[in-house]
Amino acid sequence: MKIIGLIGGMSWESTIPYYKIINEEIKTKLGGLHSAKIILYSVDFDEIEKCQSCGNWEKSAFILGEAAKKLEMSGADFILVCTNTMHKVYMQIQSMIKIPVIHIADATASELKKRKTFNAGLLGTTNLGAYFISTTISHYDWALKKLKAHRKIVASK
Repeated sequence: MKIIGLIGGMSWESTIPYYKIINEEIKTKLGGLHSAKIILYSVDFDEIEKCQSCGNWEKSAFILGEAAKKLEMSGADFILVCTNTMHKVYMQIQSMIKIPVIHIADATASELKKRKTFNAGLLGTTNLGAYFISTTISHYDWALKKLKAHRKIVASK
């Protein structure tokens, strides 16, 4: 079983569902008393929020990149960031480590494609929303058509 590195604490409440769902999926797939191998690094959200408020995304990226390095050194095989907004600094985090950081938009796009779902509501911050659209477009030809059709419908109302 691979070891999952979680960067949490943004806020701590948003970290709980990741831990819970990952372990529920492992239990469903493996049964018995199995649970996931997880290493959790919880950052101080106050520090991250101050960076967000003043637009200091570089400092946020550095803080999360340092957390990612610690997870990598601790034996994680890959990393998940347990919040939507901080995926804005995904590329900077990934550039600081060798193991993969799984981007929430890439994972979502992959699952949508697997399920052949062509209509999905996506919630997130404005910056994350832009990434979701660009990631989805890169994975699906239909995404651009759907976006254009949606714009026409909205414009006609």
